[in-house]
Amino acid sequence: MLDLSSALSDIPPLRGQAPWPRHEYVKGWGVFGLPFDSGHVLALRVFPENSFGPYRTLWHRTPNGSWSIHVDGPHLHTACPRYYGPACDHTGYARIGLTWTGPATLRVTMDSPALDWTLTASTTRLLTFLNAISGALPLATWRPRPLVRARERLARALGMGDLQLSGTMPSGHTGTLMPQRMYFVDDAHALLDDTDLGRPVQLTENPRIGDVSLPSRGVLAIGQATWEILDPAEYERTRLETAQDLALPREGSP
Repeated sequence: MLDLSSALSDIPPLRGQAPWPRHEYVKGWGVFGLPFDSGHVLALRVFPENSFGPYRTLWHRTPNGSWSIHVDGPHLHTACPRYYGPACDHTGYARIGLTWTGPATLRVTMDSPALDWTLTASTTRLLTFLNAISGALPLATWRPRPLVRARERLARALGMGDLQLSGTMPSGHTGTLMPQRMYFVDDAHALLDDTDLGRPVQLTENPRIGDVSLPSRGVLAIGQATWEILDPAEYERTRLETAQDLALPREGSP
């Protein structure tokens, strides 16, 4: 039986350094992306470890393509809006709750806008096999472009569409997304401000935030991401300013 709850609950916070020089990073897990047949898209990021301080974010795209990122953490500029904010119509704070109601079933709640989202992750024999290989490969295999492109082709073969794992973020940062284990999310239900978002669906075109593509089907991923530091002075100043932000995002942030 797939047991994500045991592995992903209560991960201790850590302010660390990126695996490569002149990079900043995040490490954790989340729902890479989940499209619904209503046209809405949800995504979740849970990063207890990164360069600045732990946070959670909830991403939402409306059927007309408008993106919002809601942050449960101390700062917007050290969370996902740091990289994706320029492509959003709204970024702001929210309380984001996570409750594992089963070994692979997660309930996600948010206060404003009001969200109640339950999802169940699953795997297949092929995906289990590929995850075992991916988890054993060293991080250095993410640096050569041909190896990243090979992973993208594999994701396409698994039904994730034209997924791009490296490129330029809306902020201008050049980054690489490194999912080391992935699971399908085909079972989910979400109410957003009392609107039923419908059923999970596999799209013919990948959702995009800026020029960054998300999976065309629901995927929960465990892994990390790195971005080249744009401004070394800003990076060091932000590291210094956030040195005391060591607690996990709390219910009631900011």
